[in-house]
Parts: sequence; structure tokens; C-alpha cells
Amino acid sequence: MKVLLYFEGEKLLAKSGIGRALAHQQRALTSVGIPFTLDKNDEDYDILHINTYGINSMHMVNKAKRQGKKVIYHAHSTEEDFRNSFIGSNQLSPLYKKYLINLYSRADQLITPTPYSKELLEGYGIQVPIEAISNGIDLDKYQPDHEKEKAFREYFQLLPDQKVIISVGLFFERKGILDFVEIARQLPEYTFIWFGHTPMMTIPKQIRDLVNEDHPENVLFPGYIKGDIIEGAYSAADLFFFPSYEETEGIVVLEALASHQNVLVRDIPVYKGWLSNGHNAYMEKTNQGFIEKIKGIVDGTLPQLSEAGYETAKQKSIDEIGYELKEVYTKVMNTE
Repeated sequence: MKVLLYFEGEKLLAKSGIGRALAHQQRALTSVGIPFTLDKNDEDYDILHINTYGINSMHMVNKAKRQGKKVIYHAHSTEEDFRNSFIGSNQLSPLYKKYLINLYSRADQLITPTPYSKELLEGYGIQVPIEAISNGIDLDKYQPDHEKEKAFREYFQLLPDQKVIISVGLFFERKGILDFVEIARQLPEYTFIWFGHTPMMTIPKQIRDLVNEDHPENVLFPGYIKGDIIEGAYSAADLFFFPSYEETEGIVVLEALASHQNVLVRDIPVYKGWLSNGHNAYMEKTNQGFIEKIKGIVDGTLPQLSEAGYETAKQKSIDEIGYELKEVYTKVMNTE
């Protein structure tokens, strides 16, 4: 059994959660000894495992079907998480949904990151079998490291007693960026850092203005940063705060949990079954609720949940995901 992992526009999407999902799939398949290729011209494969949605992706699916190959579509995207993102996304979302249904329905099997996103897809009326498998997390990569933490604090010239709240994501309204900045405005005693980047021409003016100039001095937008600085930030910060309104999983949440970091998220359905408020993460619904939780976590008046969070990340390690993918591949290969 050999798998073609296909990813259209890899450079464009490398900074997104989907981009990291591809890297995790490679690690997962390697961990369980499943041969794979990334070369779309390599026709010596049995299963096309496809991650993207462009015209070339549709062409690859059609070609694979003509050749009698099995097709697994990794359903990272839904209409719900397309909304409130790029310029015009809300107007286009009904068409996008139809396009996704058409694409996903051509597969022999769908994989989607969470039971929540599985429920959404089933609600679309898609008849293809669907398995919920986490995108997974590289536990070793995010273990706290003194040198990485030092690199982070030196990069931002942080004082020893400076309290820092971080988030990671694209510049989308859906990600809660407006709330992040408003909350920071009301908590000037803390430093808020939003890691990530989105081409400015693709996002609404309100978000462009927010990132470029319309934010208080205690908010930093350093752009997309990888390596020691961001990995050090995950563990050295006082809190990972992710106020997103809609996710299919949220790889950055897994990265924070794997970093032994306290996590505060919006209470939305995607976390049902793996995050529990007050057990392995904190959850809130309103800005005032977020403010109260941030103060309690950072000032130490609320219990630290980082170790329980790490135990959750361990359940979604790349090795575990490898075995789950192998099971799905085997099932698909044995299906007429």
C-alpha cells in the first residue's frame, strides 16, 4: 500500500493550519511504516490522500478515479469556517459549500479532524463514509526549552516580570482578532502578541486597519514566525488565548497544550469531547468573561491546568494518529 499525499498550493498554505496538517501526515505515516509520495507525477500509488480544494485538486481526484485508485479527501474546510475570513467570503459561502459537497462526494472516504466537523459534513447530506481523526501534534517539538524561551523573550525585549498573552492565527474576523484587540485595550498591564500573517489585500479594511495601526501599544503583530521564537513563546508566555468563533479543530490549540501552557478558548462546539472547562482548559463566551479568566490565570488566582492539557495533547500525538490513518487506509483498500 502506497499513498500519494497531494497538497495544492503548498507554499501559499504553508503558514496555515492545513499546511501543518500535511507535515503531520508525513510524520504519522512514517511512524507506522506506510510508504508515501508527494510527487503528483508518481502514478505508482494506491490511495490518493488529498488535502486541498483548487482546480488542480479536482483534476487529481478525477484522474485517480479514472485509474481505479482509491481517494481519501481530508476535509479540513467547511462552509462555516470559510465565513468571516477573506473579502467576500460571506457572499461566496453558499457556493463554496456546494463546491465542497461536489468535491467531497467524489471520494471513497472522508477524514475530518473532529466529531464536530464530521457532524457538519453529515448535515450537508454527503453519503461518503466519514472518520474523525485529529490532525495530531508533534509532542517533542513543543516541549518547554529554556533556550527557546530565552530567544522569545529577547526577540520581543520582554522584562522579567512582564506578563504576556499570545495567540496564533490568520488575520480573520472568525479567529476572534477583533475581540483579542478589544480585550487587550482593557488590560493595558499585559502584553498581547498575535502571531500569524495574511496577505493584506485579501482581508477586509477593518482588519487591515486593526493590524496596521488601530490597536493599543500593548498589542504586537510580529507576523508569521516559526522555529525557536514561536516554540519558545508557546511555553514561556503566561497564557495562550484563542478566541476563535469557528474551527474544524484548531492545530494551534494542540500546540499550546503540547507546550504545557494554560489555554483559554471560546466555548464553541468543536471542543466538545476533548476540552473541558476548568479541567484541561478554560472556556468563555463573552469578552467580560475572557477578561476575568485572563486576570485569574495570569495572576495565579485560578488553578493551573497546563498538565491536564498536556495529557490531552498526548492522546493526539502523531504516533497515535499514524495508527488511526493506517486503519482507515486498510479499510478503504479492502472496500470494493
